[in-house]
Amino acid sequence: MSDNTLKTASVLAFERKLDPSDALFFSGNWSERAADHAWPGVTLREKSVRGTISNRLKTKDQDPAKLDAAIENPNLQKVHVAALPAEADTLKVRFTLRVLAGTGTPSACNDAAYRHKLVATAASYVKTHGFTELARRYAINLANGRFLWRNRIGAEQVEVQIAQRVDGKAARTWTFDALALSLRGFTVETAAATGLNELAALIAGALAGEHHLLLEISAFVRVGAGQEVFPSQELILDRGRSDRSRTLYDINGVAGIHSQKLGNAIRTIDTWYPEAEELGPIAVEPYGSVTTLGKAYRQPKAKVDFYTLLDNWMLKDKVPDEGNQHYVMAVLVRGGVFGDAG
Repeated sequence: MSDNTLKTASVLAFERKLDPSDALFFSGNWSERAADHAWPGVTLREKSVRGTISNRLKTKDQDPAKLDAAIENPNLQKVHVAALPAEADTLKVRFTLRVLAGTGTPSACNDAAYRHKLVATAASYVKTHGFTELARRYAINLANGRFLWRNRIGAEQVEVQIAQRVDGKAARTWTFDALALSLRGFTVETAAATGLNELAALIAGALAGEHHLLLEISAFVRVGAGQEVFPSQELILDRGRSDRSRTLYDINGVAGIHSQKLGNAIRTIDTWYPEAEELGPIAVEPYGSVTTLGKAYRQPKAKVDFYTLLDNWMLKDKVPDEGNQHYVMAVLVRGGVFGDAG
């Protein structure tokens, strides 16, 4: 089949190549972060609170008498909370990350010609650029503690320890001062640069299939004794089964962060979209979706979304600029179902 008759496969899927576990929360003291003893897990507890009516009122409810009547009925809530014990000032967040090879090779594709072109295109990208740029950005997002989300905000100190695990043992370990690394960009001019280059080279090699890579990431966050910490929040689809207005995530009683949320933080490397200078990096998504801002930053109308870029590259031989080549490959690292089933 010639390239001018090539069509996007109706079945096209890719497995993710960055595979994080869930993260677990532990508590201890900053001075003991190098100690071998086990840190106790952070547990969840339920709290009943008597809140006030504070939501925006409709015009018909702004009558003083009606508002006073509403205020008489307090806003009663049951919520989950997670906090450090009174004698512990540091949160430890630990998870593992597998880096897999095979980016650009679909796990499912029902069109042999399209698969051949796709694999050849990915191989051409790797030959030209390698995974150096993507791996460097993933490494920086591990070192700067972006995966801590709200737990990073306002912390006095944050230390990230990353170990390469081989045969169950730590073969190499890197330690980073997370707060010395910016969340806004990927230029590093600190003492951490050497360690970051080593880590990035390992990640790039694993993505290219040169070796197996399993990383164990431990972040120590000094927030203060007894302070609240922030695990993932559970989405309760059947509200009738829960009278709790906020349910947090736990694994066998220990608070944690969803692997999906960790993956979102690690792949927050897209600075190639049109408004990047103003907003900074966003997570790699086919339409540049940022749910917290309610906006898609890679619009099909502007021809900067993943599908338009991929189709132009594959079907029309229109090679994207270098930044968008990195972006397309990063979406394939992310994985997903991208067939044209239409």
